Amino acid sequence: MAHGRSAYPLARIPLILAAAITAILATGSLAPAQEPAMVIPPPTLDEKSSASTEVAVFAGGCFWGVQGVFQHIKGVKNAVSGYAGGTAATADYETVSGGKTGHAESVEVTFDPREVTYGQLLQVFFSVAHNPTQLNYQGPDHGTQYRSALFAVTDQQKKVADAYIAELGKTGAFPSAIVTQVSPFKGFYAAEDYHQDFLTRNPTHPYIVYNDLPKIENLRTLFPGAFRANPVLVFKAKS
Repeated sequence: MAHGRSAYPLARIPLILAAAITAILATGSLAPAQEPAMVIPPPTLDEKSSASTEVAVFAGGCFWGVQGVFQHIKGVKNAVSGYAGGTAATADYETVSGGKTGHAESVEVTFDPREVTYGQLLQVFFSVAHNPTQLNYQGPDHGTQYRSALFAVTDQQKKVADAYIAELGKTGAFPSAIVTQVSPFKGFYAAEDYHQDFLTRNPTHPYIVYNDLPKIENLRTLFPGAFRANPVLVFKAKS
């Protein structure tokens, strides 16, 4: 099931969320929206770079929450919601939501590898940003456009990602197998402006409250040394 959306994006509330609200009213209690974040070790193999800027692309369900997590990490210069895995011709929300474009909702992260490494970003991605054991869905959002994927921009990123996934599998860090795809990077296409900085601009939106704000709190709790209270924003970066 893709996100249901009216003409105005703030009205976008998945049916599963409506069901959850009904359950809350019936029981008087609020169950945790997210599975507990996983405490996992950093990768043994990591990049070593003296460059001031590097780009990586992550896909882990709805890009609102994934973008929000990366925007709160020290060393990240920008995090843009968008689409990767398909062509430019189909890189728009309505088309991607059909689930037949090859695109995944993704986040392009520009970071300073001298401050935060690709491996450290992967650790947060697997631990906090999404659940890498869910095949073609995250929480209420279903379809290949919500798959767990890494689009390797460099050969070294692919080596680090492949090695880390294998390492986590051998250690049994997760109760189920990791299904994250590591794919070559073919292009990234920024999403519509109303999707950018959505978590920060709409902190009381029911979808954000229920699905994504717990991710920010998990980042702050599990990675206090990497957490930045004031997120780096797309609109600010554009100005």
